[in-house]
Amino acid sequence: MEVENHTILSQFFLLGISEDPELLPVLFGQFLSMYLVTVLGKLLIILAVSSNSHLHIPIYFFLSNLSLIDIGFTSTIIPKMLVNIHANSKEISYLECLTQVYFFMMFVGMENMLLTIMAYDQFVAICCPLKYTVIMNSQLCVLLVLMSWIIMFWFSLILILLVKQLTFTTGTEIPHFFCEVALLLKVAWSDALIGYVSTALLVVFPVAGILYSYSKIVSSLMKMSSSVRKYKSFSTCGSQLCVVSLFYGTGLRVYLSSAVVHSPQRSTIASVLYTMITPLLNPFIYSLRNKDVNGALGRLLRTTSCH
Repeated sequence: MEVENHTILSQFFLLGISEDPELLPVLFGQFLSMYLVTVLGKLLIILAVSSNSHLHIPIYFFLSNLSLIDIGFTSTIIPKMLVNIHANSKEISYLECLTQVYFFMMFVGMENMLLTIMAYDQFVAICCPLKYTVIMNSQLCVLLVLMSWIIMFWFSLILILLVKQLTFTTGTEIPHFFCEVALLLKVAWSDALIGYVSTALLVVFPVAGILYSYSKIVSSLMKMSSSVRKYKSFSTCGSQLCVVSLFYGTGLRVYLSSAVVHSPQRSTIASVLYTMITPLLNPFIYSLRNKDVNGALGRLLRTTSCH
């Protein structure tokens, strides 16, 4: 079998979601609708938070950044998939594939980091309420987000440099609708252990931080004597716990289906949940369970309609 070096290889072939030509227009309409609703929902949250001075506190600062990251995350994958569906094409250039891998890893990593930071914010708010404003000051919040961006910039860059060292066969087919790291490592003719280790480290530390924060939160809540305060604290954490469970639950399913089960169909279904459904649901989870965000969104929409 002929093998091409990464410097000669010009393109990959994404096998996509479906081979049925009659189904493609339906999928195009559905995915375009979900993408537009996702982006609109995220933009509304960002505008609502930025336009309401009462929401200029750490948790909503992190929520705005999370919404921005979700826009980048979905925009890394969905537009190219929609273009391929519309053109009935499976091609993606080598450079486009590496770019997609880079931004995918960066935005996924940033989501991991921000969910960890938000868990820490909840930990400080519930376990150290009297010191909250001192600990979670604006300088620290900006520094935490900035450091996360710097870490993920270099992490993703190093990962891309490692991927560039891999060798692929001529006409490499990727059984997916986007360039996912795990599948690229599987089809490469090289030892991919370092890629799996790097990806595992990217997830393990944030998850450990989230589990530690919420274990302390639960322990603190169990010690509260006031049932009203306990309910309010549980309600405050509810939205983020839903998002964390959805993000890591679908992410784990993607990993298991692509790296363990070896089923392209299951991997594709899990990835649709991970890349489209999860970002789509996040704005509704935050707005429906949060009176402050709900009120800010309502005022924003009323102001917009008046103009």
